[in-house]
Amino acid sequence: MRQKPDRRLIFLLNVAQRRLQRFIAAQTKEGGVTSAQSGLLFVLGRRDGVLMGEAGAALDLGMPGISGLAERMVEAGLIEKRADPDDGRAWRLWLTAAGRKALARTKARVGELNARLTEGFSDAEIDAVSRWLASVQSKFPKGEDE
Repeated sequence: MRQKPDRRLIFLLNVAQRRLQRFIAAQTKEGGVTSAQSGLLFVLGRRDGVLMGEAGAALDLGMPGISGLAERMVEAGLIEKRADPDDGRAWRLWLTAAGRKALARTKARVGELNARLTEGFSDAEIDAVSRWLASVQSKFPKGEDE
C-alpha cells in the first residue's frame, strides 16, 4: 500500500530551502557567485542598465537590500553603477565583462541545478509545484509582514 505524502508544507518548504541554500553556499566557495548575486546577474542579463529600484523589485528586495547587493557586486567587479542621465538621484546597474562571464557560468550551474531538482518528476508535476510556489507569493504579498 502506498504511503500518503507528508503534507507538513511549511516544514518541508523550510528544510528544502535550507538544504538548497547550503548546497549553493558550498558551490559559491568553489568560485561561484552567491544566490543573491546570481539573481541580479539574471535581471541584468535580461535588461542591462535597469534602474536600481526596478532590480530590487524584481528580486523582492527593498532599497537597503539592493543597495548593499549592488555595492558588493561593484566591489567584486561584476557590475557598474551609473547615475541615470534623466534623473540624477536614480542609479542604473550595468554588467561588466566579468559580470557577463559570471552570468554565463551561473546560467550553466542553474541549468544543472534545475535538472537535479526536477529529476524524476513529470512536466505536469513540476508545473503544479511551480504554480503552488507562485501562489504562496500572491497569498502572502511583500509588505504584509512589515
